Amino acid sequence: MMNQPAPENVRPWLPKLYDLLAAMPLIAWYAYTLAQLVPPLAQQIALVRVFVQTDLSVLPPTLLLGIVSKICTVVFLSLLVVMFAVRRVPLHYRIGFYPRFAAVAGTFLGIGIVLLPPQELASGLYLTSLLLIIGGTLFAVWATLALARSISIVPQARRLVTSGPYAFIRHPLYLGEFVVLSGLALQHEMPWALLVLAVQSVFQFERLRNEERVLTEAFPSYQDYMARTARLLPGVY
Repeated sequence: MMNQPAPENVRPWLPKLYDLLAAMPLIAWYAYTLAQLVPPLAQQIALVRVFVQTDLSVLPPTLLLGIVSKICTVVFLSLLVVMFAVRRVPLHYRIGFYPRFAAVAGTFLGIGIVLLPPQELASGLYLTSLLLIIGGTLFAVWATLALARSISIVPQARRLVTSGPYAFIRHPLYLGEFVVLSGLALQHEMPWALLVLAVQSVFQFERLRNEERVLTEAFPSYQDYMARTARLLPGVY
């Protein structure tokens, strides 16, 4: 009879396998969103080629910014897929139902904005909207690169990250998401878009407070980190 491997040789793989399985719905969602973004992005790029071949002087600046916005979003979502697949196993598991609910609501309520009817915008306001989306997405990409394998939806402790934008604020990824959603809200029916953004923000504030509690328990140095950083805006909050 062949010797069976000792349980100790198997157990180190189980937490990572469980964490990967737990992340699979998110990975699938982000991959699906990517698949929806790529075709219209390809169509817009093809349209730009038509302008280049015919009359470049009439190329709308908003078309170019729309392409940049979609490219930034594709990069961000691709980065999320990779980081959720290779993220570290969490060090702290004590999470109740409400912190999980607040985290999920804060993450996905913003989708409600894009489900609302779009509204006609003046060119200046539409340009502002695109710039907010691009700026917020680029900032979120920076935060995700700094967070790297410590990324999570629910409050969990994987590693204390204090580099990149985390050197100045404790929740840069949430700030980037808020800026993006603000830009999207401008493009959709008011005041419902603002209402959805407000409700989503309430859950985001609950989420960041729950996250700080978990990290304080897991990392004794987190108190010192909190003392020298702002939550979202240096010198303000």
